[in-house]
Amino acid sequence: MALESFVYQKNNSYFAQVAENVEPLAERELAALGATQINPVYRGVYFTATPEALYRIVYQTRLCTRVLAPLLHFDCHSTKYLYKTALTIPWHEIFGLDQTFVITATVSDSLITHSQYASLCLKDAIVDQFQEKFGSRPNVDKRNPDLVFNLHIHKNTAVISLDASGASLHRRGYRQESVEAPIQESLAASIIDLTEWDGERTLIDPMCGSGTLLCEALMRYCRIPASYLRESFGFMRFPDFEPEAWQRVKAEADAQIRSLPEGLIMGSDAAKLAVKAARINLGQLPYGKEVEVYSSHFQALEPISNAVIVSNPPYGVRLGAQEEAAALVGELGSFLKHKCTGSTAYLYFGDRELVKKIGLKPAWKKPLSNGGLDGVLAKYEMY
Repeated sequence: MALESFVYQKNNSYFAQVAENVEPLAERELAALGATQINPVYRGVYFTATPEALYRIVYQTRLCTRVLAPLLHFDCHSTKYLYKTALTIPWHEIFGLDQTFVITATVSDSLITHSQYASLCLKDAIVDQFQEKFGSRPNVDKRNPDLVFNLHIHKNTAVISLDASGASLHRRGYRQESVEAPIQESLAASIIDLTEWDGERTLIDPMCGSGTLLCEALMRYCRIPASYLRESFGFMRFPDFEPEAWQRVKAEADAQIRSLPEGLIMGSDAAKLAVKAARINLGQLPYGKEVEVYSSHFQALEPISNAVIVSNPPYGVRLGAQEEAAALVGELGSFLKHKCTGSTAYLYFGDRELVKKIGLKPAWKKPLSNGGLDGVLAKYEMY
């Protein structure tokens, strides 16, 4: 297998992983970032891209958690065959003995049923090839690897890919402080996306926690690339990485960043620790210090008119906290109804049962999952 014959090099094809129900949003985002031949599937999107478009997508995507570059597709009915086929890939052309790697694996509807064992077989093939060729082997590093390989086996078809992202893209790098049950960054970005907020009205989160929704709203309005704070990406270790193209893409994206008008994004929380965390996290980003965050119970806030209200109310994961959460949501419904005329509210409920407790009729509801939680985003129009 020659260097130029990896699947992604032959046809510029890639696969972006996204959360369930975010596929249509990701499709639109990928198109805007320069992807072509876009084909959304369950929890992912296939697309083609030039190297420049790939770098742009990885640097700027708010909604995709990983972007994978396929090395090899093959039919795979046994771990023995997986090992044998993986030996045909010239691993030494991708990375060297001094670099570390890790493998992520998923297996479904296949004769190979154990993802960890499948991952182990792939690892063995890689290190055995190095051992035979050089008498030494590269090391696995689960915490901070140079390269991430992905093995995906579905219906006895295997794909071995190189991860163009490196660490998961939902980790933006601004979250220095966090309070209980923070919302995942890419989910927060999906919520902001679904509000279609364009900066014409003030955006307020009256239960902001550690400020994830505020950070994502700031990044959207100010056009801050989602991975602005990251220094390294998986694509930098690709055998065909083009540093000049990457520098060009990064400079173009960073040049788009714009300032935040005063009072456009605001947040508050009853917990002083949460307010402190939100301020620290916002402070990591350009213009983040200009987002106003107050310490206040939402019930004590001044009336909010003609604004976009976005929030993720607590949903009582702890035992006995459910009743507390239900009561709080009821009060939030009353607050929206009586003190937020002309506003539109978008509330994300980690527990769908809470939708029934707010006492308001939603204009729409959209299911969105958050790290294993089966939640729902609901839109409310306040007249």
